[in-house]
Amino acid sequence: MIVTSLPTSASLLELAQSALAACGAPAIASHGAHAVRSPITGGRLGAVGDTVSVDDAVDRATVAFQTWRTTPAPRRAEAVRHLAALLREHIEDLATLVTIEAGKIHSEALGEVQEMIDICDFAVGLSRTMGGATMSSERPGHRLMETWHPIGPVGVISAFNFPVAVWSWNTALALICGDPVIWKPSELTPLTALAAQALMQRAAEMAGAPAHLTQVVLGDGRVGAQLVAHNGVALISATGSTAMGAKVGPVVATRFGRSILELGGNNAAIVAPSADAELAVRGITFSAAGTAGQRCTTLRRVIVHRSRHDELIERLSSAYATLPVGNPLESSTLVGPLITAGAYEKMTAAIETGTGDGGQLVVGGDRLYADAAPDAAYTRPAIVTMPAQTEIVATETFAPLLYVMQYDDFEQAIALQNGVPQGLASSIFTTDVREAERFCASDGSDCGIANVNIGPSGAEIGGAFGGEKSTGGGRESGSDAWRAYMRRSTNTINYSNDLPLAQGVEFV
Repeated sequence: MIVTSLPTSASLLELAQSALAACGAPAIASHGAHAVRSPITGGRLGAVGDTVSVDDAVDRATVAFQTWRTTPAPRRAEAVRHLAALLREHIEDLATLVTIEAGKIHSEALGEVQEMIDICDFAVGLSRTMGGATMSSERPGHRLMETWHPIGPVGVISAFNFPVAVWSWNTALALICGDPVIWKPSELTPLTALAAQALMQRAAEMAGAPAHLTQVVLGDGRVGAQLVAHNGVALISATGSTAMGAKVGPVVATRFGRSILELGGNNAAIVAPSADAELAVRGITFSAAGTAGQRCTTLRRVIVHRSRHDELIERLSSAYATLPVGNPLESSTLVGPLITAGAYEKMTAAIETGTGDGGQLVVGGDRLYADAAPDAAYTRPAIVTMPAQTEIVATETFAPLLYVMQYDDFEQAIALQNGVPQGLASSIFTTDVREAERFCASDGSDCGIANVNIGPSGAEIGGAFGGEKSTGGGRESGSDAWRAYMRRSTNTINYSNDLPLAQGVEFV
């Protein structure tokens, strides 16, 4: 199904200017250091000016840290609480910018801003519950405990597909932990970054926080590299490709910094003989086609039992045929554009490789609106059935391309699920409790996220988010992810008049 009405670049510019003004962010100009484009039309909207340099940003953050690290955590949370209130007030404005810059449908853009609100609420509550353990000392008159302390400026490098949510995951937690934040957003989404920063700056001022508690540095990969290499940045949280993470990790490790790496995913769903077909089709369709296949948790592989294969393909083909593709600002649209024409070219190349390996293109893959918007990249989500898990299947293609493979026994399904370099998200559709439990056990899925009867995409902020293997091993958002933004100190307190040594050592 095709939605035929696309907006003009002029109308997108007007929408963006209005949203930026509401958030208190700088306006788009005709000329500037950083170009602003929209994947909705593929056209240039204008530009925004330069920001502070990495060196200056780190110097400012270091000064802010001196005050912020000694501010009680519940007081720090006031800035985050004000940010949540401002986000609630400006959810439509920020969501509009997300849609214009990233091409997300309006519902998903609203969901992304809601995710920002959720992590702020989580962090405010967490500010009064963070704490360390008290352990039993073997020595009489002694107390053994751990305390947690801020680590210093945190650098956040985010990707285009979640232009504001991932920043908020890091920022909400870093701020309550006592750490200033320097944000290098994707060069494809500067407007959302400037709008979010404007709201954060207002929130910090309302809370009486020090100046430059959060900052934005705009630029390409060279700016990100400067941030990664800077000795004054205690932690780098980087979201992007596995290739990017392979560069970031060693640089940070060489200077003995810390890193949280959220990298590529090649996520699978096992469809067992007992699966609820309706649940499976709905979960697969959203996870594979949502966000035009441009989530790190996007479903890219379906591993279906041979007895359910034909039925599943028929149902998925019907579901795909009804997906409205087009203008993401229209409420009826479910699939918006790819971020660039280059993304579509990679998708096409992957389909050609897959079919060359014996696969069959079942549906999709054709380009839409090429005449109306030649610089934009709209496509129908594609399904390719594969005889085996070939090299191209094991490679993440950041587009709405779904490979479907068959299995005969559960051990084979688990092996296929785990048989790729990435280890982010996974899922199984089954009503067999033994299969469900096994999938989540230590000899089941090897991913950081393992879901039962839902797709791999769409995580809640209450759980820690991240993956294993070439996904990087980092964790953000909920659970005890806050610990990454702090340093642990083990304390032994002697409140006696004696000085016994541990392990019974005598030293007189």
